Amino acid sequence: MNILLLGSGGREHAFAWKIVQSPQCSRLFVAPGNAGTAEIAHNIPLSVTDFLGIHQFILENTIDMVVVGPEEPLVKGLVDFLQSKPDTANLPIVGPSQLGATLEGSKDFSKRFMQRNHIPTAAYETFTAGEISAGLAYLEKQKLPIVLKADGLAAGKGVLICLTLEEAKASLKEMLLEAKFGDASSKVVVEEFLQGIELSVFVATDGKSYKILPEAKDYKRIGEGDTGLNTGGMGAVSPVIFADEEFLKKVEEKIVKPTIAGLEKENIDFKGFLFIGLMNDGGEPSVIEYNVRMGDPETEAVLPRIESDFVDLLKGIATGTLSEYKLNISPKYATTVVMVSGGYPESYEKGFPISLPSATERSVIFHAGTARNSAGELVTQGGRVIAVTGFGGELNEALANAFETVGKISWNKAYHRKDIGQDILKLMKSS
Repeated sequence: MNILLLGSGGREHAFAWKIVQSPQCSRLFVAPGNAGTAEIAHNIPLSVTDFLGIHQFILENTIDMVVVGPEEPLVKGLVDFLQSKPDTANLPIVGPSQLGATLEGSKDFSKRFMQRNHIPTAAYETFTAGEISAGLAYLEKQKLPIVLKADGLAAGKGVLICLTLEEAKASLKEMLLEAKFGDASSKVVVEEFLQGIELSVFVATDGKSYKILPEAKDYKRIGEGDTGLNTGGMGAVSPVIFADEEFLKKVEEKIVKPTIAGLEKENIDFKGFLFIGLMNDGGEPSVIEYNVRMGDPETEAVLPRIESDFVDLLKGIATGTLSEYKLNISPKYATTVVMVSGGYPESYEKGFPISLPSATERSVIFHAGTARNSAGELVTQGGRVIAVTGFGGELNEALANAFETVGKISWNKAYHRKDIGQDILKLMKSS
C-alpha cells in the first residue's frame, strides 16, 4: 500500500515508525512531517489544512489509504471534502467525519452527546456572551474548585481550574467578553470539578466495532510535581496500576459501548481513533473529554506496545472490517519522557543544533519539533522537540532506559521533567 500520513509531531513519527514495520506498506508519505519522519518515509511540504493540495497529491501518487494525525483538519472537514470528490469518494481514510470530529471541536456538543447517551461525566452548563449574567449567577451556586472550558479548539490551553469564586467570575468574563481564547471561547462550558486520578483510554473504531488499545497516563504540567503551566504533555506511562481489569471493564461497559452505540444511532460517521480522557474516582470512571485522534505524547507509549500488524489495524478502521482484526498487546511497560525547548510553553528560541545518540533496543527516539537547517544539521524547530520512550518488563526498568537515553541527548536550553512515572511507582509500593 501507498500510505499518506498527515501531521508533523511526535505522534506522527510514532505512527510512521509503526507503519513502516508492516510488510503491507510499500511507500509512506508524511505531510509535512519532521526530521525524524524524513529518515524512514518521504516528507511532503503540504499543510494538513491544504485540502486541495492533499487531494491532488493523493491522485498523483496513487495513495491507497490516508491516516490523519492531528485534530485540526478533521474538525475543518477533510474527510467530508475527500469523500465529496468522485475520485477519492471511496478512499480508505483513518479519521472521523466533520460531525464526528465535533466531539473534540465543541465541548458543548460533546457534553450533550454524553448526556443523551447516558455516559458518566461531570455536571455542566454552557453560556455565551449574551448569557453572562446567568453564567455569573450559576457560578455562585457551584462548589469550588470549578472548571471553565472554552467550547472550541484552543491548542490545549482552553481549560481553567478556578479555586475561588472571584477567579471563576473574572475568568468567565475574560473568556466570553474579552475573547481570552479567541473564537474558541465564544461559548464556555462551566463544569463540576472531578476528583480522582486521570488517565487516557484509546479506542480504535470503524463506527460499529471497536478495539480498546493500551491505556496511559500523561503529565501535562511543565514543572515537576505537576506544577506550573499546562503543556501539550511532558511524558506518559503505559500501562498504569490504577486501571486494573475491573476498572477497564467498567470503562468498556459504561463508556466505550454507549459511545460507539451513540455514534451509530445518531448516524455520526466515525472511522478513526477516539481518545477518552477519564477520571478514576474510587474505581468509578467518568469522562473528562473526548479527542478524535490519538493523544500526544501518549501515542509514543501506546503504539510500541501493539504487537500485531499496525497497518492491518488502520485498514480495519478505514474499511469497516475492524471486527476481523486480532489485537495483540505486549505486557511490557513503555514510558515516554518529552524534552522541550527552554521557555516552553511560553516563548522559546529555535534553531539550536541537537546531539542524538545511536539507537538501542531498550529505547526509541521520536522527533516532534525538529528540522534540518540549510547546512543539513538537526535543529530544534518547536516547543516539544524530542520524545524518548523506554521499554522494560518493570516500570522501573522502562523509566531507567528512557532517562538513560535522555541523558545522552543535548541542545542549548533543553529541559525535561525528571519525575515522570514517580507517582505511579509510589502507588505500586503502597499497594
